[in-house]
Amino acid sequence: MTETSEELGRVPKFSTGLLAAGAFLAAVVGTPGAGSAQSVGELDESVLEYVSVSAPIVALTGVQVVDGTGAPPATDRTVLIRDGRIEAVGPDGQVEIPAEAEVLEKPDHTVIPGMVGMHNHTFYTTRGRSVQLEYSAPRLYLGSGVTTIRTTGAASPYSEVNMKHAIDEGREPGPRMHITGPYITGAGAGGHMTAVTSPEEARRVVGYWADEGASWFKAYTLIFRDALGAAIDEAQSRGLRFTGHLCSVSFTEAVELGIDNLEHGFFTNSDWYPNREPDECPPDLRSSLAEVDVDGPEVEETIRTMVDAGVSMTSTLAVYELTVPGRPPLEDRVERALAPEAWAEYLETREAIAEQEGASVMEEVFRKGQEFELAFHRAGGVLGAGVDPTGIGGALPGFGDQRNYELLLEAGFDPEEAVQVLTLNGARILGEDGERGSVEPGKVADLVLIDGDPVERPEEIRNVVTVFRDGVGYDSRALIAAVEGVVGIR
Repeated sequence: MTETSEELGRVPKFSTGLLAAGAFLAAVVGTPGAGSAQSVGELDESVLEYVSVSAPIVALTGVQVVDGTGAPPATDRTVLIRDGRIEAVGPDGQVEIPAEAEVLEKPDHTVIPGMVGMHNHTFYTTRGRSVQLEYSAPRLYLGSGVTTIRTTGAASPYSEVNMKHAIDEGREPGPRMHITGPYITGAGAGGHMTAVTSPEEARRVVGYWADEGASWFKAYTLIFRDALGAAIDEAQSRGLRFTGHLCSVSFTEAVELGIDNLEHGFFTNSDWYPNREPDECPPDLRSSLAEVDVDGPEVEETIRTMVDAGVSMTSTLAVYELTVPGRPPLEDRVERALAPEAWAEYLETREAIAEQEGASVMEEVFRKGQEFELAFHRAGGVLGAGVDPTGIGGALPGFGDQRNYELLLEAGFDPEEAVQVLTLNGARILGEDGERGSVEPGKVADLVLIDGDPVERPEEIRNVVTVFRDGVGYDSRALIAAVEGVVGIR
């Protein structure tokens, strides 16, 4: 969530042992991993209605490829898929296409890896509602090109456990899921938060949800250091990982405690708050950030501390943009997807924010947040991204992941860097980069076919035609059409 609905996290130390750790994690908690591609024969009829490409061998020809590794875009390429994996990628005419392959000639189209959403809830909020999107969230994510998500805080943890099982078993369409269990915070929490008041309680909560299938955990704003340290230790002792949307604990303090990932970047870090008291979340943190010098030594020290420790960060620009008066542009597709009452609530809050334009610090804070993420990335930090479909209700599952691409470009990222953040970096954070996250031979065929050129025209990132998950092609338009008018209620 944003200040009313967000989180935070960290990246593991990257080493040759990371893939082994990822494989171990998959075996322990059932997260899809190596060798677990889902074939079309495993899908129920209710899922097959969204499938547009089901051949075991598929060749995409004439496409531009942005492969997720950070390499420049390559034009006039052929991507060959066989039995759920990428068999070959190369110039048109130089990749041997079997006679039995289904050939999709797609000039003026772009292929990117399936997006890996690192802060992708399955619930949705406006200022007046919080709804579990059991039907619409998985369809919107997959239809928008998001093939893997980490939920990063649950309002209804068992709903996510059941959703994951339904998708894994082919009974529902959707992305593969890494679930985090409930938010873990400190005393005074309400709603769907789990409040812990001692290290022992923190360990108990982590242990319970680890046994129930969570592979990540997330701390929230009011947690104190002793409890956070105990929770991190308990998770990591089980081969699991920890992230956080912090405030009472600063980024550098969390790094010292061993956290794996940090959420939201600049917007939630209390390292730079003047005279901050330990284990307290400053009530005016956001306004104080407007005074921070992003190029100053204090910010540089935070970045260096994170990078040196191998702690990753999650960008959630799409949800923070909603707090800036007059942003983002209104989209017809968002209005079509939302239930009328949810759309009305979003517009009402958006208008209230616009009325505060002269007094709001968020335009400046948002710009600094973008600068911080670029500086972290250029310093060698591993930056992932996610939509965080919470706050005031204008950042929808999947749509907001696409919007993140545009906002990263606005921040100064090159297109190939932005695609890397949205894809391979997320896979690295999850320990799955040996299996997915880039368009490379041998990897699982999680691919997004886009009608247009988002490198030259960033808004065309929204023109998704087909989403391949495990080599099965899903009709993006059919998935999105299925949720029109029900997001926010179903």
